[in-house]
Amino acid sequence: MVSNPKQSHASRLAYVRVIKSDAAAYWHKAIPVLKRSREIFGLHTDDGTLVAIADSREAAIAGAASFQLQALSLH
Repeated sequence: MVSNPKQSHASRLAYVRVIKSDAAAYWHKAIPVLKRSREIFGLHTDDGTLVAIADSREAAIAGAASFQLQALSLH
């Protein structure tokens, strides 16, 4: 978990996107050091705030439900 969207965001929409582990660690210092240049999946609120990371798209989408967020598919 990176932040608490229940407290900081009125919107309940989110999206999942592939990010490199290096970028995730740069965006949020609370993210533990992961293998460099590994592809991971970031769960973002509609304003782009990184909420959580996961090792699969399915896990990130499932994580959205735990934050009471509705994950949208972006194409």
